[in-house]
Amino acid sequence: MKTCLVVDDSPFIRKVARKILEELSFEVSEASNGQEALDHCVVTMPDAILLDWNMPVVDGPQFLEAVRALEGGTRPKIVFCTTENHPGHIARALIAGADEYIMKPFDREILAYKFQEVGLIDADALADAGKPLA
Repeated sequence: MKTCLVVDDSPFIRKVARKILEELSFEVSEASNGQEALDHCVVTMPDAILLDWNMPVVDGPQFLEAVRALEGGTRPKIVFCTTENHPGHIARALIAGADEYIMKPFDREILAYKFQEVGLIDADALADAGKPLA
C-alpha cells in the first residue's frame, strides 16, 4: 500500500483528504505544519505528500525545499494543494520541486486525476474516483 502524508494546518482539509486518499487505497499520515511534516519524513519518507502553501512554523515552500534536501527526499511525489492561484506561485512551486499543483477546494476526482498524472495511481483507480464516497 502506498503512503501519503497530508500536510495542512486545517483539520477539516486533512480529514477530507484522508477520506479520499484512503478510498484510493493510500495509508495516510497527517501533519499540521511543515515542521511536523519534516520530522515525519526524517523517520519515514512517504510515497506522496499533499502539501498546503500557507501554514504556521514552516510553510509549504520552505518544507518543499527542506524535504527535497533530505536523504530520499527526491522520491516522494509532492502535490501542492492551496488557494494560492497566482501563476508566479505555481511556477515557484514547480521550479522548487513540486510534481503537481491543485487548487482548493478539491474533490476526489481532481485529487485522483492529479495523483494519476504523477504516477501514484493507475487508470482503474482514476475511473473509480468518479464514484460516490462510501
